[in-house]
Amino acid sequence: MVTLGEIFRRYGPLYRARFGTHMSVEQHQAMRAIEQCRTEALGGHVYTCPACATARYSYHSCRNRHCPTCQQDASQTWLTQQQDLLLPVPYFLVTFTLPSGLRALARQHPRTIYSLLFRASAAALQQLAQDPRFLGGQIGMLGVLQTWTRDLRYHPHVHYLVPALALAPDRQTWIVGKRSFLVHSKSLAQLFRAKMRAGLRKSELYREVSPKSWAQPWVVDCRGVGSGQAALKYLAPYIFRVALSNNRIEQVADDQVTFRYTEAESGRVKRCTLEANAFIGRFLAHVLPKGFVKVRYYGLLRLGNRRLLEQARAALVPPAVVGTERAVASAPVVAPAVPAVLLCPSCGQAMQLVQVIPQQSRAPPPRRFGSK
Repeated sequence: MVTLGEIFRRYGPLYRARFGTHMSVEQHQAMRAIEQCRTEALGGHVYTCPACATARYSYHSCRNRHCPTCQQDASQTWLTQQQDLLLPVPYFLVTFTLPSGLRALARQHPRTIYSLLFRASAAALQQLAQDPRFLGGQIGMLGVLQTWTRDLRYHPHVHYLVPALALAPDRQTWIVGKRSFLVHSKSLAQLFRAKMRAGLRKSELYREVSPKSWAQPWVVDCRGVGSGQAALKYLAPYIFRVALSNNRIEQVADDQVTFRYTEAESGRVKRCTLEANAFIGRFLAHVLPKGFVKVRYYGLLRLGNRRLLEQARAALVPPAVVGTERAVASAPVVAPAVPAVLLCPSCGQAMQLVQVIPQQSRAPPPRRFGSK
């Protein structure tokens, strides 16, 4: 299987020579980390089999959050935690999309625009939900930033998972919304646009936005997602995975990279072939600024409001059920201690650690294209 690390090692030097001055510090760091991941550059361990003398080199991971090799196991843990917070009310998935006229600006100033995208969208949704015509109180929201389409094109948008539940202004009454309606999408889009515009007016970036961007309709999608379980499963991979996983890369031939993706509208599997530099450029467009938080909680779902959620759960669920849930939740879960044993790929016997390789030490080179 061809990996992103192999592509970066093969074409990265030429890409940096040509576009390096236009890359951000974070893009340089991510690219180098992915190039070195699971190679001798990061050091590792050498194991041998006492039965058949087979040797195996196990190199360290880079742990960069944009590396497809390193970000595979955390999503299930997060999903389990979020499922425990689900309330017995209807849920909605609300998606705010940054219009095309602001995307070039977002690529040049990602921290500023992504932060404003979060603030403006969250404020618009909370403000409209407080209107008595809709929920009429404070709501809770889980927001996730996504910057890519399935074929790696740059398309910044924020998904919010929203329970149809509000705390009334008296701070005592809980209001449960309808299953089929949360707020008016058109009104929400107009409010979102106004808040983005107001936010940008406070910076020098406002002059770089074409007036046409403020005149065109903006897109906000709001749809019911039942209990929220399926929506959480949809969002979890976007939180801990990167724009492209290694198993979607099919081949590298004639300096072109081919990867597959599933078309959202039809569900059909399609393939995209890009020249190597174009492929690397598409991937790097989704590298986030250092320390940028792509998952955010608002209103009732903020960490400091978790006691309010328990009050809401107690008000919505019969006491007997609440007591059962708490009893189950408080029961300790003890995982059996399973020793980590590396088995020999040749004979299946347990291998033994015989050497620790420090970083940058000499060791057998990683597999390249066409190696067996």
